[in-house]
Amino acid sequence: MNIRSLSRGDGVVTGAAVLLFIASFLPLYSTGASDCVGKYCPAPSSGPNAWDALPLLMCVYLAGVIAAALIVLARALPQPPKVLGLELGQIGVVLSVFVVWTEFWWIVNGSGASAGHILGLIAALVLAAGAIATPLVPALSAPLLGAPKPQAAAAPYGAGPQPGYGYPGAQQQPQGQGYGYPGGQQQPDPAQQSYGGQQPAAAGGTVGGAQGAAAPAEFAAFWFAVPVARPLYGEDGSPSPIAELAPGTWYLAVEQRGQALIAQTQDGRRGVLQDTTGIQRG
Repeated sequence: MNIRSLSRGDGVVTGAAVLLFIASFLPLYSTGASDCVGKYCPAPSSGPNAWDALPLLMCVYLAGVIAAALIVLARALPQPPKVLGLELGQIGVVLSVFVVWTEFWWIVNGSGASAGHILGLIAALVLAAGAIATPLVPALSAPLLGAPKPQAAAAPYGAGPQPGYGYPGAQQQPQGQGYGYPGGQQQPDPAQQSYGGQQPAAAGGTVGGAQGAAAPAEFAAFWFAVPVARPLYGEDGSPSPIAELAPGTWYLAVEQRGQALIAQTQDGRRGVLQDTTGIQRG
């Protein structure tokens, strides 16, 4: 589960669900002076709440909480499951609209609006509006926590304080890092001579009889983030996606195939990212 993939609209949906849950404990109606029997008058807030009315509790208050949970899970899971061919987010949106419809007619047909009903209707309206408007309004589609600023020490790929080339925030390793570095050994100054008056070996010299310099790679791996959720397809050309890249998360591009990229996720899965428009390079 990737919490950074949640958007601002998901935060609005979560807040509305919390408000709806609080409203379930407020009274559904208040008793007044007309309810006095003899010298006894009950307190104005002594009316029952939604937990005393099971149909109202299940169809409005708990249904709204379940709708918010489905919407948030659909965004946080990399590949959310489907129910009867429908995605969890779609079910959550429909359920949120049902909550508004039910609460409205419950108030119209009831004994009048009370604190529990009024707050419940407001929370239900905010919940449905956030669920519907999130994919349509850019301000709500923006990441809730923002893009992370990864540090070199916490890199998921590569060991040591300086991970591979292209990682966001990492410094480029100088040429001549040591034996085995792709650029070979560091090329010395031609004007300087080694000990004994001998000229130093060139960068293209041999190391132990083997060629030390390697041809430079045409593609350098780099980190990137996607602006919106995009599917990652298998390298075998299967039409079914193997994962979903979420915005606000850094992924490693290890190869380029035409306009597509071979991306690697945090759990080590590799696949083809066909839509590379608008990606943010690290």
